[in-house]
Amino acid sequence: MADSFFNQANIQEYRKRVSNPFLFKLGLIKDLPLASMIGVKLTKLDEVESNLTVSYKFLNKNPFKTTYWAVLGMSAEMASGLLLLMYTHKLKPSVSTFVIGCEAKFVKRALGKTTFKCVQGHEIAEKIKRTCETFAPEEIKCITNAYDENGELVAEFIFTWGIKARQVKK
Repeated sequence: MADSFFNQANIQEYRKRVSNPFLFKLGLIKDLPLASMIGVKLTKLDEVESNLTVSYKFLNKNPFKTTYWAVLGMSAEMASGLLLLMYTHKLKPSVSTFVIGCEAKFVKRALGKTTFKCVQGHEIAEKIKRTCETFAPEEIKCITNAYDENGELVAEFIFTWGIKARQVKK
């Protein structure tokens, strides 16, 4: 996004850090230990899109021989959350983010590697910019779709994020 509101150096710093597989894994261990255990991997993060993958394996399975729905949900939330974190990284004023709603639709069994895509970076940036200008809370519904290795839709997730710029305490 070419908008001068965001410090591009901060965005690039965040992208560079999380795009490093070792640093991404270290960050997961520190902040989301379950995600590190299930093997979530970042495959793309730019100003518009975030992609993650997770594979069907022993820790991720359910008794129905498919990827457990909670593994899918955690990975889907992270796909939208990474875009929020990228745009709020070192932002002044700081912005609080919180999931206030979640909807999911499971279309087919998740087997093998599942890819999660959220493509709302510009919308997220606009909402963050607005809350920083007005200090009013904002909501954004972020859609993350999950696809199997053949590119077929496995699940659709909608996470409603509440965001609000923090006012400096006097």
